[in-house]
Amino acid sequence: MESTKYGRTYHFPFSPGTSSDDRFNQQYWTDIQSFHQLLYTEKLDGENNCLSRWGVFARSHAAPTTSPWTAQLREHWARLKNDLDDLEFFGENLYAVHSIEYRKLEHYYYVFAARIKDQWLSWEEVTFYASLFDLPMVPVLKLETVKDLTEQQLRLAVENFAKQPSVFGSVDPKTDEACTVEGLVCRNADAYAVGKFQHNVFKYVRKGHVQTDEHWSKSWRRTKLVWERRDF
Repeated sequence: MESTKYGRTYHFPFSPGTSSDDRFNQQYWTDIQSFHQLLYTEKLDGENNCLSRWGVFARSHAAPTTSPWTAQLREHWARLKNDLDDLEFFGENLYAVHSIEYRKLEHYYYVFAARIKDQWLSWEEVTFYASLFDLPMVPVLKLETVKDLTEQQLRLAVENFAKQPSVFGSVDPKTDEACTVEGLVCRNADAYAVGKFQHNVFKYVRKGHVQTDEHWSKSWRRTKLVWERRDF
């Protein structure tokens, strides 16, 4: 098995939704100043699933996943696997409801990154390969040139986006009331080496986001796609 898992994404120091094992990148602004462009994407509330020629993987890449909420994705992977070669897609699998229920989904799997061997691909390349395999992308919120950006502007932009609802219509599954996005991911729009991951990708997560517990896997339910709903 030659696939390795997705790296740990460090939080911005001003990200409120952290737990005891999370890590912060205190030098994020120094890192970002070396970028040409910074990309802001919505952080979706699902399971990080990798599609590689070796199988469909969840967070661990010790063995392919066999969870019931990846069954549909594994069927889709079976049609793609022979064309992947060294290309690996990473995306959010939204088949199961976690701490946010999305009301406007047309698909269950949304790509947020792609890797070939020891290189994370540029966003332009990720988009290109995802379109070749007919895989949708996570929502892009903004792309801006770093030389025109100040640290204060970055923080304000991130915090303002984090107050908005999801592009896919976010609802608290416990109360059925509208809620904000889970958070944001900001990344270098260009390609970078796998070993430099922590210096090229940063996240912001809302406070108290995780509402699921250890019993979630026994009581989970499927997310309805938009055309199955009567509330639209």
